[in-house]
Amino acid sequence: MTSPIQTSFADHGDPFMPWPNNSLTPDDLPGIPDAELAQLPVELLAILQRETEEALKRAKASKTRLDAALTVRYATRAAEERQARGKDTGTVRFDDGDFTVVADLPKRVDWDQDRLGEIVERIRGSGDDPAQYVDVVIKVPERKYAAWPDNIRAVFEPARTVRTGALKVELLPQGGAA
Repeated sequence: MTSPIQTSFADHGDPFMPWPNNSLTPDDLPGIPDAELAQLPVELLAILQRETEEALKRAKASKTRLDAALTVRYATRAAEERQARGKDTGTVRFDDGDFTVVADLPKRVDWDQDRLGEIVERIRGSGDDPAQYVDVVIKVPERKYAAWPDNIRAVFEPARTVRTGALKVELLPQGGAA
């Protein structure tokens, strides 16, 4: 007897091979058009979603471990190379056998927002335009906006645009089994 999932996919391999050996895997997905994938039975979509998420978790864990090993192996040498060049951050290149190691230590700068605000006010107070020196961004957290009374929200409404993010769909089996 052929399962409903196998029936639709007999032309993707050996039609006599029992399911799930004849089923799609996450590795097959890049070669299949979205519209064709969308027509798959929900049971198969749920299986593919779960398997893809598990593969992604394994790949992320593998990358984390590999990155940690590369850091252990090359961090000291990269720091020495940067120091020899008088650099605290940035990219250095050096050889390890037949390979060139490119070690990048990015610069991350954080600014104290309260102090910047004071500086902007001093610049403005002296008659200069702060926009010549800094980018000033005004943000309204959505949580605060939602808590405002209607009359305050009405004042801000013309400056507000709502966009949506990407739709996320999760397929969960009914009856509590996950």
